[in-house]
Amino acid sequence: MSGSVEPARYEAWYHTPRGRWIGGTEFGLLMQLLQPTAGASLLDAGAGTGYFSRRFAAAGLTVTGLDADAAAIACAREQGTTVSYLQGTMTALPFADASFDYCAAVTSLCFVPEPATALRELWRVCRFGVVLGLLNRRSLLYHRKHGRGGYRDARWDKAAQIRAWVGELAPPPHRSKLRYAIFLPGGSESAQRVERLLPNSFPGGGFLAVHLHK
Repeated sequence: MSGSVEPARYEAWYHTPRGRWIGGTEFGLLMQLLQPTAGASLLDAGAGTGYFSRRFAAAGLTVTGLDADAAAIACAREQGTTVSYLQGTMTALPFADASFDYCAAVTSLCFVPEPATALRELWRVCRFGVVLGLLNRRSLLYHRKHGRGGYRDARWDKAAQIRAWVGELAPPPHRSKLRYAIFLPGGSESAQRVERLLPNSFPGGGFLAVHLHK
């Protein structure tokens, strides 16, 4: 999560109408791509206050959440879930190779100065695959929000740059997918209607989801 937003405020945003819609839409797309088996283990890297960690756990996964921010981890633990949290950095994960079935990094890689290094670490510690949630540079959300509020320190990525990071992975992914969500970020009824109508292959959503399968 972004260090520019106080953890309790960040968590509270997900409980607003717009936050619930955006968070639910993003999580639905991630699960559609990941299609994990029940009971599988998952590392949520850059877990922040644990919003996505809790949702993965509620979907039947055994989840470990990791974040570099001690205050965010403390806030996550206060939510009273069965997720295990620890403090650590995405560019030097404190786990052995293939420690988890899956790894996720949801709008957290956007705040890592060395994203390719972090992705290599996620790839190293997963058995079956990685799912990422990134901020799309070519989107309406970028034009409305970049450099502001919780997005102040965020990096906005393009598909070509992501493919360059993926090209550095060894072994290379068996297959990969890029999909999009949050085409109109306002959260109104019309925005939600557009979300249902546009295919998630349409490359204009503010949320860029990437699935890499070993």
